Amino acid sequence: MHSTFTGIAGAHRFTLLAGVAGLALALPGAAFAQDQAEVVETEEPATSNDIIVTATKRAQTLQETPVAVSVTSGETIEQAQIRDIADLQSVVPSLRVSQLQSAFATTFSIRGFGTDGNNLGLEPSVAVFVDGVYRSRAISQISDLPNLERVEVLRGPQSTLFGKNASAGVISLVSSAPSFNLEGNAEISYGNYDAVVARGYITGPITDTIAASLAAGINKRDGFITNGFNGDDLNDRDRWFARGQLLYDNAENFTFRVIGDYDELNEKCCGVVNIRPSAETGLIQLIGGQINAPGTELDDVVFSDVVPFNRVKNWGVSGQADYEFGDVTLTSITAYRDTKIAANQDVDFTSAALASGAQIGQSDITTFTQELRLASDFDGIVNFLVGGYYFNEDLEVSDQIVFGEDFRAYANGLISAGSGGALNLASLEALLGAPSGAFFGNGQGFFSNFTQDNEAYSIFGQLDFEVSDRLTLTVGANYTKDAKDVVSNGRTTEGFSQVDLDAAQFAPSRNLLLFQGALAQTVGNALGLGRSASAAEIGAFAGANPAAFGQISAGAQAFATANQNNPAANPFNGLRSFQFLPPIVNIPNAVEDGRTRDDEVTYLARANFELTDTVNVYASYATGFKASSFNLSRDSRPLPGDFTRIIDQGLGVPNLRPGTRFALPETSSVYELGIKASWDRAAANLTFFQQTLEDFQSNTFVGSSFVLANAGELETFGIEFDGFVKPTDELTLSLAVTYLDAKYNSFVGSPVGDLSGQEVAGVHPLSASFGAAWDKDLGNGDRFIVRGDYQYEAPVQILDGLTNFVGVNPDGSPDFEAGRAAARAFTREVNNANASITYAMEMGLEFTLWARNLLDDRYITTIFPSVAQGQSISGYPNQPRTYGGLVRFRF
Repeated sequence: MHSTFTGIAGAHRFTLLAGVAGLALALPGAAFAQDQAEVVETEEPATSNDIIVTATKRAQTLQETPVAVSVTSGETIEQAQIRDIADLQSVVPSLRVSQLQSAFATTFSIRGFGTDGNNLGLEPSVAVFVDGVYRSRAISQISDLPNLERVEVLRGPQSTLFGKNASAGVISLVSSAPSFNLEGNAEISYGNYDAVVARGYITGPITDTIAASLAAGINKRDGFITNGFNGDDLNDRDRWFARGQLLYDNAENFTFRVIGDYDELNEKCCGVVNIRPSAETGLIQLIGGQINAPGTELDDVVFSDVVPFNRVKNWGVSGQADYEFGDVTLTSITAYRDTKIAANQDVDFTSAALASGAQIGQSDITTFTQELRLASDFDGIVNFLVGGYYFNEDLEVSDQIVFGEDFRAYANGLISAGSGGALNLASLEALLGAPSGAFFGNGQGFFSNFTQDNEAYSIFGQLDFEVSDRLTLTVGANYTKDAKDVVSNGRTTEGFSQVDLDAAQFAPSRNLLLFQGALAQTVGNALGLGRSASAAEIGAFAGANPAAFGQISAGAQAFATANQNNPAANPFNGLRSFQFLPPIVNIPNAVEDGRTRDDEVTYLARANFELTDTVNVYASYATGFKASSFNLSRDSRPLPGDFTRIIDQGLGVPNLRPGTRFALPETSSVYELGIKASWDRAAANLTFFQQTLEDFQSNTFVGSSFVLANAGELETFGIEFDGFVKPTDELTLSLAVTYLDAKYNSFVGSPVGDLSGQEVAGVHPLSASFGAAWDKDLGNGDRFIVRGDYQYEAPVQILDGLTNFVGVNPDGSPDFEAGRAAARAFTREVNNANASITYAMEMGLEFTLWARNLLDDRYITTIFPSVAQGQSISGYPNQPRTYGGLVRFRF
């Protein structure tokens, strides 16, 4: 997005004040949204293609911008009661926002692709910028949207201009810059669930050259989910923010804008319901645990013995300087941000004390960014933009998962079932020579800490060639170098997870179990039972057939002795899945240095042609890049090649297995053909694209852990349309539609089997947003405004496959196809209507009635295998209908 910046001088500087900050948009860093603060005073409606945007880091109208970009104006954000980024998806069908087990697990997806937020080591594929400042994790911007001028959603890879982690798209939030006119607003809203939102904003001049603004607000609401165990409300709202700005403008050739912000969030998130129970569900109920009854998943009642919390403190400061000399502008943007997170969750999502909670989000993220950019605004046929960007981040993540007082009883039932009734927890401890209480004890668990230092820089440039008055060719390139250094400190205190069941010391125990099993099976065969014989049946057979029993006993013993050290015949194999918290090998070590060093050149080629004064077409090819991501979790395990070397050098720990220490870089490419048209009373934008992501960084939950893997290649063909028409001066009708055909060209290493050739779960093939706004001037200066929008998402499968497989092949291997067949039963369809009615008085007072999810459309947003509960499935319910009234005063 580093194309040429349109210079702003003289009289225009006063009205485009915020736009000078717009030059900040250079690379992935601090520059994007502030560019977007460029506002042109215009009589055009907010939906017009004449609205000024900076999606290409040039102040252009939406009609002139040759990229796939959706723009949501501040007016729409107000009228639609869009409170945070998650609400934006109701008006931007290519965008999907999901919040899972905690606030920090928020995920942004564009065109069906985004990075799972559950692992803070994974940087997003959809980059988020707020007033030009890059937010390296989604949690850094999920609070309310203060005084927004607009939100731009750029679809497809944007790495040429944004560099740092924009391989799937960009979300840019642009707030209003300080004004040299005294103005402001204040509002308060009350709604169901005792929702209270109060916000205020004031701006004005301090001197002839300095203006300031201050904004603050709170957002509180009771939870819409009730914890049936203790009566708590879950999925509530409790957040506030404050934001101040200073703008210096010498009215000639220099501006400097400083922004400081602080926000806090303290909420109980997120409620989880059981969708499909299993045998293990029954076991939990036997030991006194409660789970919602089948068929009640949308009744908004859950059962949890843990009080969850999400606490986030987020602050930052940025400064942007723009200096014009002639037809060239020099821009510098500097930013520092700090985000602190603490989160706790009931990982088993039942009222049984299986886990006493998981500190799933203790972290501290600090980032420093610096961008310099030089942009021309010549009248000739060539314009340029060149610059550099620096990024430095320090990340510390700590987490723990601890067994509760009920887990031993639960583990006893699991072990009995897993051994066919041959063992229980006490006999297992005795067989393995462990003292009573050594396994699955209350307070035992896994504790880990990771630190990551990430330093990256980019050099970028873009050239625009005006071949003729109607044809412009653009080429651009970006070189990014990214370095990460990680240190881990993980340890487990759970006894059974540290036992090597193949160890020589347990040969006698294995021998005994093998003998007992072979004896029971052989006697059962001799009796024609079609099953293993019971102890009573064996005793009766031995008494009646002493000679035969002696031969059977000798044969069973010979089999046991021959196989007691055979891993494939180990009678403990059925219990390995209960070693939930095995130790890890920490990094760096003698084999793994805990470092990644990546570099990549991304590029763009585009042709933009004005067919007529009202119709433009463009064709482009662009590439994207996201650097390697470390697995900063208890599932961080050596890659297969490193695993072999670790074992060979004697560095292994019990139950160490190969896995994913880090995911390889993610690259993307897109072919686009776009048509943009703008007339007096209508506008339309149509985009066709073919987008490919290679080595997509996938993070899949498999029932007791997450598996990080590179998906070989994902491909999407899509068609996007958005437009509006004004049948009358008062009425505006809008439509946005996205069609996506997303599939895995190659994903052999998926944890749920080979997904090559399969559709990508969770990507709606058809999404649409219909909107209507009637803005009636009453003749006395007052206005009556009615607005509504309807969001539709066609049914889609929301699980790639069951990782706790529902079937087993004849050879004993998991039946992946059976899992996928079962997964196809879980779908999501969205029918979401929102509406508002506003009476706006000329003197500045406004009254609004509003509702979101007016039809109370309920569905499960995402599902996953219930934690350590076999074939049980859990999920997250969506938000029910909310409504309320608002009073606002503008001055």
